[in-house]
Amino acid sequence: MFRFPEKFLWGVATSAYQIEGAWNEDGKGQSIWDTFTHRPYTIHNNQNGDIACNHYHQMPEDVALMKELGIRTYRFSISWSRVLPQGTGVINHKGLDFYDQLVDKILAAEIIPNATLFHWDLPQALQDRGGWKNRDSVEWFAEYAQVMFARLGDRVPLWSTHNEPWSHAFQGYSFANHAPGIASAAVAYQTVHHLLLSHGKAVQLFRQGGYNGEIGIVLSFRHYIPASDSESDRAACQRAYDDKVSMFLQPLFRGCYPEHLISWLGTQAPQVQDGDLDLIQQPIDYLGVNYYYTLSISFASSGGLLKLKSAPFSAPGWGHTEMGWGVNPEGLKAVLLDIQENYGNPKMYITENGCALQDQPDATGFVADWGRVNYLRDHLRAIHEAIQVGANIQGYYLWSFLDNFEWSHGYRPRFGIIRVDFDTCQRIPKQSAYWYQQAIARNGIE
Repeated sequence: MFRFPEKFLWGVATSAYQIEGAWNEDGKGQSIWDTFTHRPYTIHNNQNGDIACNHYHQMPEDVALMKELGIRTYRFSISWSRVLPQGTGVINHKGLDFYDQLVDKILAAEIIPNATLFHWDLPQALQDRGGWKNRDSVEWFAEYAQVMFARLGDRVPLWSTHNEPWSHAFQGYSFANHAPGIASAAVAYQTVHHLLLSHGKAVQLFRQGGYNGEIGIVLSFRHYIPASDSESDRAACQRAYDDKVSMFLQPLFRGCYPEHLISWLGTQAPQVQDGDLDLIQQPIDYLGVNYYYTLSISFASSGGLLKLKSAPFSAPGWGHTEMGWGVNPEGLKAVLLDIQENYGNPKMYITENGCALQDQPDATGFVADWGRVNYLRDHLRAIHEAIQVGANIQGYYLWSFLDNFEWSHGYRPRFGIIRVDFDTCQRIPKQSAYWYQQAIARNGIE
């Protein structure tokens, strides 16, 4: 038995646009994901999150199901446009009431709420004013954060400012795979800077408000390995690491951007003003670590701005997930030890980890997803090993609680430990849900 520390937090995670639905109900404003998904040919099978898992209406049922499984903490995100339909200004009290009720339900179930302020669904009204490219976005976010702190700060002990700023900046503003669908590397890097600035501003406001809780940021991590020992592949691997990891951890923990990468980017590097890096480097209480896969990196002269190509890497005995991602639990351990050794070993939560598989329900709708169980078990073992050598890991949030809308992939990939019938919105726990229930009860895995 691999036992975890006594106060280790066992949780699940979701995000607002992926599960809530009710996209235009009770005064909610439109978000960039509403706009993006309503354009034809942007999403697999032209699907959207208009209904999603109908969590907005089935929230009490979902919280009750978490309680039944013994979940200790729930990480959710807040829809900015549900609370502030125009992004700033007039508050939509029905939207704010929903999150107020959600937090009360969570607490009544003896579950610790962990609220993420921004999980990619910027109000469309703010996108119309330039979105994250506009430096005013820092103040827009600060106003929104202040509204949420004032309403929920007395009951929410864990806050995250942003979820995966790299993913939002590059999928949305460089690759155009996500909302708002802009294709400009220069805009993406400036967006990174403004996301980090807004993070620092929100942390500053949280401290000034004297709220009794912790605040951090959630970043996306991959483990990178060079495809060969050649100098060109090793240099390409370092560029990949700097672009996805150092670009965030260095300003957050050291007050600077990675020098070599900034030099490489040239005119596409973000414009930084005096005092910006001091604001970004506000001390945080924890770092959220999202990890799914490892990539093998090689030099490629035709490999875009960074001159590299990546390939999924799987450890021996593992195949690929429904997303085409490799499986490498040791990569998670490597990520955690890198943060421990090079960034001061901050308090960490694994804020997302999980896999999409080709779930096959039986006649009753039950899914015996032993492949997901194996995935979770081995990644938790990797976390346990990192803890044993001193990594400061305080909890684990499985992605995801529910099958949900998986962004540009629509409803095809299923990450949940709860199966959702998207025609009826019925919830059916999978084998992995019962396995996770046992792991929580034992505070460990076999």
